[in-house]
Amino acid sequence: MSLFANLFCSSIGRKILMALTGLILVGFAFGHLVGNLQIFSHPDKINGYAVFLHQTGPLLWVARIGLLAAVGIHIWAATMLTLENKRARGPEAYAVKTWIRATMASRYIRWTGYVVLAFIIYHLAHFTLGSTHPEDFKDQYPYVLTHDYTVLGFKAVAAGSEVPNVYLMVYRGFESAPVAIFYMIAVGLLSLHLLHGVDSLFQTLGLRSATWSNCLRRVVALLCIAYFLGNLAIPGAILTGVLQPHPAAQVHQTANVQN
Repeated sequence: MSLFANLFCSSIGRKILMALTGLILVGFAFGHLVGNLQIFSHPDKINGYAVFLHQTGPLLWVARIGLLAAVGIHIWAATMLTLENKRARGPEAYAVKTWIRATMASRYIRWTGYVVLAFIIYHLAHFTLGSTHPEDFKDQYPYVLTHDYTVLGFKAVAAGSEVPNVYLMVYRGFESAPVAIFYMIAVGLLSLHLLHGVDSLFQTLGLRSATWSNCLRRVVALLCIAYFLGNLAIPGAILTGVLQPHPAAQVHQTANVQN
């Protein structure tokens, strides 16, 4: 049997697939957070960043398709393993001591996964497709960069370029209390999902040993807390008014023009 078949047709293979796809998705999640935190800087930053990503052309679509494939495989492997575990247990329920020893993250990882999936779908509809709030979509109001956007010291987008106003879209989106609260709850559940998932993937890939397992758990917990607080800061600061819109983005001016 080929390596490909082993990965998809055996329990161990599916666990490895879950770990590898999870690693890809964790990397994307933290990279995505770093990009989004540019909302706290001048609008040139996040608007230039968005244009730079689109300028990668086919590479962006390769990344998108790869991420969608990773999500699909991750969900499929998790579902198959869950069904296998249920069949193996038969009609008997978990022992009480097993439930008590399990962490909250591990108990509810499947359900947090479903909520996270719903969040991903909504997030794509909101910020990528613009179907949930089309009146604020990034292409509605062009923005002119006042500074060059550089990547590793190289000019990626020149000053004076007319680009989509992603800053406006993000800010106006999170001014809505239901959207901001849903986002905060979802990233909280995603952080809980990561708390168990990241620790488990190290074990699955054979990278966790008894000598440093406790240290690993602490590091993973700190990373998940940092991830949660970083994501919480964006809608929280906008919703509470701690982060006032930068004048250059014309967040409320464009809203008044539309009304």
